[in-house]
Amino acid sequence: MKVLHLYAGNLFGGVETFLITLAQQRHLCPEMEPHFGLCFEGRLSETLAAADVPVFLLGKVKVSRPWTVLRARRRLQALLAKETYNLAICHSCWPMAVLGPVVKRQGLPLVFFAHDVIKGQHWLDRWAHKVVPDLAIANSQYTLRFLTQFYPKAQGTYLHLPVVQLEMNNYSEIRQTVRSQFGVSPETVVIVQVSRMERWKGHVQLLSALTHLQDLTNWVCWIAGGAQRPQEHEYLKELQAQAQSSGLKDRIRFLGQRADIPALLAAADIHCQPNTSPEPFGITFIEALYAGLPVVTTEIGGGQEIVTPDCGRLIPPNNPKVLANTLKELIQSPQNRALLANQAPIRAKQLSDPQQQQQQLFHLLKTVI
Repeated sequence: MKVLHLYAGNLFGGVETFLITLAQQRHLCPEMEPHFGLCFEGRLSETLAAADVPVFLLGKVKVSRPWTVLRARRRLQALLAKETYNLAICHSCWPMAVLGPVVKRQGLPLVFFAHDVIKGQHWLDRWAHKVVPDLAIANSQYTLRFLTQFYPKAQGTYLHLPVVQLEMNNYSEIRQTVRSQFGVSPETVVIVQVSRMERWKGHVQLLSALTHLQDLTNWVCWIAGGAQRPQEHEYLKELQAQAQSSGLKDRIRFLGQRADIPALLAAADIHCQPNTSPEPFGITFIEALYAGLPVVTTEIGGGQEIVTPDCGRLIPPNNPKVLANTLKELIQSPQNRALLANQAPIRAKQLSDPQQQQQQLFHLLKTVI
């Protein structure tokens, strides 16, 4: 089965991680041959090219400049005339609106993959809504509830995303090296948040909770994730100012965009991301669980499908006091952390084993060809 994945490609987050997994782990499902059509060059296109999969650049698109949309559509049409595909998948509303009509005109089966909640209120949603897919896949049961309302005439289902567990033969050495780089003793508990610099990811709530833990001396917090858009740069400045005013500046480190996330997770003890809005799925939660970290997040969205009492803690949103008490319990109880850590990789594999989930994707796609 030859599959063309269509996406913008100008940012980097969970969708990009998923596409890279499909490329790098394609040997786990040889029945699917992934190709990629992107509008922007960058980290995603470079990583896919390094994985030795076909990547076709359709040209930068700015919707306010209609000629760029037409140019990308012409290039996609030429690609579909040259290459023989069994189907195409549009990942999110932007490529569905910009490129989906070309796929439909060519008579190729079209799949829509929802990586976020779609409420149909944004103009881009309404544009994408005009292009009805043959199959609509959500990344969680939570996202599916909205997707079936958005595309009621399409066959709808969900698929938890495949996530790779990185093997570390020298885990202890990596953990010691990273902690030494940041001047963290073996006894110190490291709380880490790995996410995009978006307000709803709950950084403010985490910093607020940590102010209640100033009397505990054996913890530090690492916040990994770089600002990519202007509003994210402004948000980062707010967070840095909050850390400064709280008196915790020396215990909270903003690490920016990192290429060594597995090493950071190996060096940490607790993953905390107290979302204020629902997470569609939560690849970062799966990655943390694979690394043996208890996950603390809010009891909304996709996090509820991932985190159980055996591998982490779910708390009410927008409640820094409850978050502080939850973190305090884990900081002060190495035994509880160890029990959660033992079950964490088992839970991650149960949900997101790459071979299992790619095979499931293959069987879903077979229904429309």
